[in-house]
Amino acid sequence: MSVDMNSQGSDSNEEDYDPNCEEEEEDEDPGDIEDYYDGVANDVEQQGADAFDPEEYQFTCLTYKESESTLNEHMASLAATLKVSHAVAKLVLVSFHWQISEILERHKSNAAQLLVEARVQPTSSKHAMVHSSHHCAVCMQFVRKENLLSLACQHQFCRSCWEQHCTVLVKDGVGVGVSCMAQDCLLRTPEDFVFPLLPSEELKDKYRRYLFRDYVESHYQLQLCPGADCPMVIQVQEPKARRVQCNRCNEVFCFKCRQMYHAPTDCATIRKWLTKCADDSETANYISAHTKDCPKCNICIEKNGGCNHMQCSKCKHDFCWMCLGDWKTHGSEYYECSRYKENPDIVNQSQQAQAREALKKYLFYFERWENHNKSLQLEAQTYQRIQEKIQERVMNNLGTWIDWQYLQNAAKLLAKCRYTLQYTYPYAYYMESGPRKKLFEYQQAQLEAEIENLSWKVERADSYDRGDLENQMH
Repeated sequence: MSVDMNSQGSDSNEEDYDPNCEEEEEDEDPGDIEDYYDGVANDVEQQGADAFDPEEYQFTCLTYKESESTLNEHMASLAATLKVSHAVAKLVLVSFHWQISEILERHKSNAAQLLVEARVQPTSSKHAMVHSSHHCAVCMQFVRKENLLSLACQHQFCRSCWEQHCTVLVKDGVGVGVSCMAQDCLLRTPEDFVFPLLPSEELKDKYRRYLFRDYVESHYQLQLCPGADCPMVIQVQEPKARRVQCNRCNEVFCFKCRQMYHAPTDCATIRKWLTKCADDSETANYISAHTKDCPKCNICIEKNGGCNHMQCSKCKHDFCWMCLGDWKTHGSEYYECSRYKENPDIVNQSQQAQAREALKKYLFYFERWENHNKSLQLEAQTYQRIQEKIQERVMNNLGTWIDWQYLQNAAKLLAKCRYTLQYTYPYAYYMESGPRKKLFEYQQAQLEAEIENLSWKVERADSYDRGDLENQMH
């Protein structure tokens, strides 16, 4: 969406942000997604500005068998190079996130150290027989030599104790993490050591699933689809915090953290925000009501659409649902209600006052975050109504499906922009005050103004001609 950065604002806007002013260089904000738009300029030149989507991200959806085949291919190749068993090769790959080039470099410089770091071989100082007794170090029973089992660390335990150890861990959902029973020994057990110790086929099947999960989760180019009971795996060339969608269950998520897609907020920030929302949910419950009073005639109004531009059905007063201010003051200029006004003197006040101010700030951002989420749900209903209306018109010979496609495109664009706008609020909440935040709030406000204008027109599509809607979409 293009924003006119030279549009003139009110006096208060100019005081907060002057688009033409020069800013001092400052340190990179830790909330930014690093290099998110690297290479955008070149891409735009190659593809043309109209066709370019800065959030486009190449990924592939793999079935269980396809992803297993990919993993096994890497494993077989590495096992041959390192001259180790397939099970040990898998543990090495897990330890280094399946980055084969890094593994080969380390193997070339120090092959023994590579296996130590992968936790499949002990360090030289510990590589010695612990004892020559035929007693199990766990149950302390005398055991025949052929019934004592150990890993490369030579910590010997009886077969029965090993079976119990592996069974308990697998039942708890452990895969690659099954390790030696000796205290302070971190050696991992290869899968070909564990499988013969599991007493039933059911347990072996569970272990296979847990191993596969760990292999995929440790691979820097793979992610399991978070959809309910979905077996698909997403593969990318370069792992980034970008939007991916499963082609089986249609789940949309961030590739990096498998949470709901959250640009422009980065993964660490959205985790903090969602945790905070969960912790403070009871405090914030009172602001989630669907009704407010008209600021002019005080009649109770229920919000039944996604647009935040409200018009009272009784007195026809136009106002903003969020701040209850006159809609005319919003216009296309800087939204006063989309930014939080910090109290500059709060650091000099009591702890109780600072706590109240912190809660007030959180509720300000939470209310807007939650409101845009509700608008998304309501606008999804609007989208459904538009599809039904288009179908009805086509059936009545009032044009073809293509003639009315612009209505569907407008509703799709609105949903995409609304979703992005929702995630600007956690980002803004954690930003430090300063010129960067003022610039961000200015751009956030411009986007918000354009979205509400588009939402108003989409919900009243019959009142606006095609050119009007398409100009707003542009």
